[in-house]
Amino acid sequence: MGVIRFLKTRTGFRVDNSQTTSAAALTLRQSIWPLTLVTILFFLWGFAYGLLDTLNKHFQNTMHITRTRSSGLQAAYFGAYPLASLGYANYMLRHFGYKTVFIFGLTLYGIGALCMWPAGLNRSFGGFCAATFVIGSGLGSLETAANPYITVCGPPRYAEIRINLAQAFNGIGTCVAPVLASYVFFTSVDDDVNALKRVQWVYLAIGIFVFVLAGIFFISTIPEVTDEDMAFQVAETHVDEQEKPLWKQYKLFHATLAQFTYTGAQVAIASYFINYVTETWPGTSSATGSKYLAGAQGVFAVGRFVGAILMRFAKARWVFLVYLSCTVAFIAASTTQQARTGVAMLFCTLFFESVCFPTIVALGIRGLGRHYKRGSGFIIGGVSGGAVVPPILGHVADMRNSTGFAMIVPTMFMVVAWTYAVAVNFVPAYSETVDKVGASDIGLREENVTPKDIEEAATAKIG
Repeated sequence: MGVIRFLKTRTGFRVDNSQTTSAAALTLRQSIWPLTLVTILFFLWGFAYGLLDTLNKHFQNTMHITRTRSSGLQAAYFGAYPLASLGYANYMLRHFGYKTVFIFGLTLYGIGALCMWPAGLNRSFGGFCAATFVIGSGLGSLETAANPYITVCGPPRYAEIRINLAQAFNGIGTCVAPVLASYVFFTSVDDDVNALKRVQWVYLAIGIFVFVLAGIFFISTIPEVTDEDMAFQVAETHVDEQEKPLWKQYKLFHATLAQFTYTGAQVAIASYFINYVTETWPGTSSATGSKYLAGAQGVFAVGRFVGAILMRFAKARWVFLVYLSCTVAFIAASTTQQARTGVAMLFCTLFFESVCFPTIVALGIRGLGRHYKRGSGFIIGGVSGGAVVPPILGHVADMRNSTGFAMIVPTMFMVVAWTYAVAVNFVPAYSETVDKVGASDIGLREENVTPKDIEEAATAKIG
């Protein structure tokens, strides 16, 4: 009987967004456990993304498809994001809360991973794309909840630091995946088709782990953050942005555009990194290129840790501007370089890319108040740029037979994203809102420690 009662308290429930809870003022100590669980999700996202970049080149070799067609993996993966962030996952987030979306996203991720098995048995690129779409749907759901949750779960003053530290584990995942792939997928110079069978086993292990993690989320207490909590935070900082209807939040839509163009460029660079290395550095194998990609992703993770530390001493918006400006410079330089120099340019590009995605999320939802769940859905939906830019780069590379020249494509998209970094630093309407929320002492005051969160209250009521 006690077990049944316990399980009832662990299930999802309908969230009352008109209710203010203690989650509006969680302290650093109170937020440690939920943030730890959500940070694991970022590692999973990075691991899946890192495998995707490696599979892109692997399928070109084993299935003899063009660079343009291989980008179908990215199109399937990132094309699922707006369906989740603007559709079903966002609806669930607003009506059933974060915990429900976390469990739902993990379940989809696990199902997609298991679907890789029949795709591998049948050597079906279309099957791999379909399984990747399901995985993307799951991860899109997780991102829809995880990014805003990391940002708002704890003192607003440290929002950018929290999300960059959590996303640094995303970078670790993207570093580990290519290393694994270099020993599992690229085991011979000829990229034996038997490696497809090893792909199946990797995804089977992922599926099992993800389902176990979903169970851990089910039994864990996850403080909910309601629309009214965010309205309270914004009111406390004397920001009136939330009084505007959502469609008038032009800064939000500028952040969404920046996320779309930035993510599209980032995904395109990583997706064709191995192509770039093997083409511009004669004699370099795909396995070696995969190891270089792992190294570049490691630099990417380091960049996030460094960026989070810098944000402790400088405003996040300034760090963001410097990083994105350097990203534009180095990716532009890579289009004219070869061999070691060109690869070094891409390493520098990935280092400075590191803080951009999470910082756009954190800055973009500041001041939205009760609109933040819908607003964060738009920004996460911008990840769909990853489905658009890689095919363009692949097509240009096929036309010119040069991946190096095709790096001009992500360069142009990065420039569009750079306009948001400039605006958030030099346009008062942007910078004042960001700075007012960032200067808040919510979650740092001792009087905010006592109230219980919604789920604890529900547990007590059932008990």
